[in-house]
Amino acid sequence: MASPPPPPKLPIPGRRNILITSALPYVNNVPHLGNIIGCVLSADVFARYCRLRGYNAIYICGTDEYGTATETKALEEKCSPKEICDKYHVIHDEVYKWFDIKFDKFGRTSAPEQTEVCQAIFHKLMENKWLTENTMQQLYCDTCERFLADRLVEGKCPTEGCNYEAARGDQCENCSKLLNPTELIDPKCKVCKNAPRIRDTDHLFLELPLLSDKLVNYINNTSVAGMWSQNAIQATNAWLKEGLKQRCITRDLKWGVPVPHEKYKDKVFYVWFDAPIGYISITASYTPDWEKWWKDPDNVELFQFMGKDNVPFHTVMFPSTLLGTGENWTMMKTISVTEYLNYEAGKFSKSHGIGVFGNDAKTTNIPSEVWRYYLLMNRPEVSDTLFTWADLQAKLNSELLNNLGNFINRVLSFVAKPAGGGYDSIIPDAPNAESHPSTNALAEKTNKWVEQYLEAMEKVKLKQGLKSAMAISSDGNAYLQESQFWRLYKEDPATCAIVMKTSVGVVYLLACLLEPFMPSFSREVLHQLNMSPDEDLSFCDDKGETAKAKRPWDFVSAGHKIGKPVPLFKELKDEQVEAFRIKFAGSQAERILKEQADAEAKKVAEKLKGTKLSEGSSKKKQSGGSKSKTAEEVSVAKLDIRVGLIRKAEKHPDADSLYIEEIDVGEEAPRTVVSGLVKFIPLEEMQNRKVCVLCNLKPVAMRGIKSHAMVLAASNKDHTKVELVEPPESAAVGERVTFAGFSGEPEASLNAKSKTWEKLSADLHSNGELVACYKDVPFTTSAGVCKVKTIANGEIR
Repeated sequence: MASPPPPPKLPIPGRRNILITSALPYVNNVPHLGNIIGCVLSADVFARYCRLRGYNAIYICGTDEYGTATETKALEEKCSPKEICDKYHVIHDEVYKWFDIKFDKFGRTSAPEQTEVCQAIFHKLMENKWLTENTMQQLYCDTCERFLADRLVEGKCPTEGCNYEAARGDQCENCSKLLNPTELIDPKCKVCKNAPRIRDTDHLFLELPLLSDKLVNYINNTSVAGMWSQNAIQATNAWLKEGLKQRCITRDLKWGVPVPHEKYKDKVFYVWFDAPIGYISITASYTPDWEKWWKDPDNVELFQFMGKDNVPFHTVMFPSTLLGTGENWTMMKTISVTEYLNYEAGKFSKSHGIGVFGNDAKTTNIPSEVWRYYLLMNRPEVSDTLFTWADLQAKLNSELLNNLGNFINRVLSFVAKPAGGGYDSIIPDAPNAESHPSTNALAEKTNKWVEQYLEAMEKVKLKQGLKSAMAISSDGNAYLQESQFWRLYKEDPATCAIVMKTSVGVVYLLACLLEPFMPSFSREVLHQLNMSPDEDLSFCDDKGETAKAKRPWDFVSAGHKIGKPVPLFKELKDEQVEAFRIKFAGSQAERILKEQADAEAKKVAEKLKGTKLSEGSSKKKQSGGSKSKTAEEVSVAKLDIRVGLIRKAEKHPDADSLYIEEIDVGEEAPRTVVSGLVKFIPLEEMQNRKVCVLCNLKPVAMRGIKSHAMVLAASNKDHTKVELVEPPESAAVGERVTFAGFSGEPEASLNAKSKTWEKLSADLHSNGELVACYKDVPFTTSAGVCKVKTIANGEIR
């Protein structure tokens, strides 16, 4: 039977009480590595550090569930917004558990507490006259018969020098400029792709200009006292410099916190009004005494973590909202902001599925502690940083395996050796360790690194804190090597005992200091030390543990018996890195399609292993008369390949690598076909041209568009070059394509007539892949041979 959860923590008088939040991840998608380092992981490291130091800290987070993006995702997946939230909340929760994120509460903004707290704050703002009514012009879609919320509109960014083609109605993700939908150039409804028109609608506005004196006073005082990161200060000042404007806090949506006002009862609160209130409401779902955390600024410090695009909402909008209530709120003291983590050659993108996502990381079999270490060592604290597979490999192999893991394993393995070659797993006594020069020098270096670690972590400089801890490991390795402990064991046992007891102390110290960064690593190290994470993982001033950094030989007592040492990290090999680079290229949607294709190909290949190919209908059956199940004939006659004419081609609205074509194949209406050819063939070359079309494929939806056939193309072996297979210009649209060099018998098997076809599947893939290798055998029509330029080792796709 599972033990009951511990009671909620409350502020303790006389203790340092720290309330930690991270930006609430939006629930409409799977978080990628950039999201994870930008908010939840960074906050988790600081929360673990606070617990390690003995501070009374809680870490609050949850999924941000209301707003347009959820409605849009629900439309895309043909379900209700609540079903979307239920589905993705579970996915987020699972991803964060795998990454070892330890929340005190991971909640949801769709919980009843959100409505209660949000509406209470609204009433206070109304009472204090900080809200005004205004008529605003908003885009209305006649096709969908609805006002379009910000994220249901896309168009060209109006900002000079940006001109991003897919800017959202609330913010351009390219230049981060906040926008109104009516400012977009050539706006389109995201649902039906038609151009909306402008209509008047009444809304409620928060009067930021009237609150500016209170806000500026708060910012000036807190940004200094709370040591705000420079990027947070710059983003906030940019808003103030432009001049504060009224901000609309209501939206014409159904999915959200209802506005408790008769005139606006059919509207909901704007997500950026209610989302930061989620920190409060999720705390309220954690404890009914939530006000002890949120309305006691003299005894509680609020630390908030987020990416740079969220800054103004936390330094301007949210503080203004709280100040406007006139209540004694715990206001943010410290804000820690990250820049962007980019992926290989471009940006991570949830909307486009670019990069490595949380659920992807789980499939690599690279432990979560390695992912945490890499992301934190690469944390974009001052400027954008870049994720590359080669860099991940270098950091794992060089820093974790060869430095940290090597040091710990050398120390513990030597202690664990039987007497005569080691200490039989018993920590030796080491009197007068401080008198040993190199040991004393190591202690001084270690203490200096610990001081730097503590200073960095208190200022939320997480990357510097991690580097300081790792430097202790580097010094430990050098200390071991210089001591030549294996010789000392026989030549100078007393000094060897000093070296090994000190080194074991450094191992324990590393387990403590690195626990915020790699908790599973620290648990394993303590297990190998035969110590308890619950009892022994602490680094508090009042327990004298920080002072021991000056005397690392005192961390682990003489006579203590350690556990069994095992290697802590595994090498990441070149071939694995290359495989990951290929596997995670392109968008997540494209990778899913490829995985489905590979799975189908594997099934077909397994089937073909036992399939006997026919040599034509004229061949007599084997004696015995009946055909075995594994001897099914696979015939080229089953492939319905026709001459088609592309009447229209355009890019897929939700997939960067896909075209949507309308192709005439001689039927009453053209077929809709989706092809992954964007990277290889320019759009203008796809217009009004004849192609070979495989028509008897099972239709399949590709990013929301159903494809009813497949355009045939040839590629070289590494798929760096792709060309369309073209019928002769005079070939008739709809004409059946046959194969040159065949007898024309309807059951003639391709493999029986030509060795150049290595394998063929009449069981065509549902996703549009044809398993067949193309080398010399040409396609023909009555007008002649179909053309494809020579491509070495090519294959028909």
